[in-house]
Amino acid sequence: MASSTSSRHGSSQISKIYRQSSTLFLTRRLPESLSTILPVITAPTTTDSNGNTSVVDQAPIAKSSRTTRIKVWSLYLTILNAIVELDGEEGKAAFGTQEWRNLVTKVRDGIVWEEVVQNGYRGIEGDVDADVVINLATLLLAHARTQHLNQQRLEAYLAAARTPNLDLTGRFNESSVRGASPTRSVGTDTPRDLNARVKILELYTLHVLLRNDEWSYARDFISASEVLDEERREAFLAALQSLEDEREEAAQREQDLAREKEEKLRADLEEAKRRRIESEEREARRLEEQRSARAGSEVDYGVDSSHPVQGNGSASGKAANGNGSASGKSSPSRSAAAPKKGAIKSRVVHSTRPSGSGQRAVTPPNMIQRATNLMGSVQKLIKVLAATLLNNPGSVLRTLAFAVLILLALGNRAVKDRLRGMWGKVRGTMGMATKVSYI
Repeated sequence: MASSTSSRHGSSQISKIYRQSSTLFLTRRLPESLSTILPVITAPTTTDSNGNTSVVDQAPIAKSSRTTRIKVWSLYLTILNAIVELDGEEGKAAFGTQEWRNLVTKVRDGIVWEEVVQNGYRGIEGDVDADVVINLATLLLAHARTQHLNQQRLEAYLAAARTPNLDLTGRFNESSVRGASPTRSVGTDTPRDLNARVKILELYTLHVLLRNDEWSYARDFISASEVLDEERREAFLAALQSLEDEREEAAQREQDLAREKEEKLRADLEEAKRRRIESEEREARRLEEQRSARAGSEVDYGVDSSHPVQGNGSASGKAANGNGSASGKSSPSRSAAAPKKGAIKSRVVHSTRPSGSGQRAVTPPNMIQRATNLMGSVQKLIKVLAATLLNNPGSVLRTLAFAVLILLALGNRAVKDRLRGMWGKVRGTMGMATKVSYI
């Protein structure tokens, strides 16, 4: 009777602590919530004179009922999950750098599983409640560095726990016997416990094994499991096949994406190469045009020496006739047109034919040759102007401005009158000079 009263008092105290810790957790006061729940799940210790620490009794949670154990351990694991999910700076500010790192390491290295087994179930792996195992496996599945430890722990639990026994009649008869020693349920004797075991198998076969890339072993384990009935087995195999198909599709998408990136990179390289070649060709053309323009700017300007300018056509003609009559020889006829001053020099090769005396007579150019020469001169002039515009556009602009100013000045009536008067004087002077030359 005293033992029963003490047990009820302990369970009541644990429930009170559980409610306090839950309230603190809901208000996001994680350090206070953790410090409140720790005395319940930690075994009391003592330190001797030599500084050695030893456990003097079991943790209070190990003596509580199954429902209380599940509630307390679930809250503890939930608090640890929230602590691990904290940002680094926030976790260090709340718990201190070293304490926060210890808590994170406890979860990521799977140390928390051993802590639960030792403090809550006296080190017996198979006695851990199925709901607690589910919470532990889920926590490690989310935060553990590797799933190999999670796989080992689940395999140890499945091997240690008893197979489900749904014959409830035997349990009722056994419990009705006076003086029968109570046996701890390992979570496999009721339909609820069977569902929990199925959930553990789901975590093990469809999550942990797949994270360790053991697809074939997962399929074999599902097919050989005695816990699963035919309907659940087919559902598990269908889910496994669906996950495998998704993995293959994801791998195919990654391959397609990698191939697209490679093709795009190759296309970009080819485009860059093509642009470089085009740029080099444009640069070569530009240099060639500059050389052509520079060569065109070296054209000779002036009066052709082969066509002398005659000052007085009539007098020269008379002198030529006089010389011709005195010599008595027929001189070859030459037609020379004096080009205007500043015209482009052109050399035309005239066709010749031998005369009766053996001399070569130069024939005058026809209209086609003259037109060809004129077009060539205009083309050269355009090239020279283009080269001049490219090399020294300022001079061209100044010339155009000067021409515009002259045209504007000529448009003024007063300027026209003055120019007309000056031209009259010049023409009169030239007329007087002509009369003097005739005299």
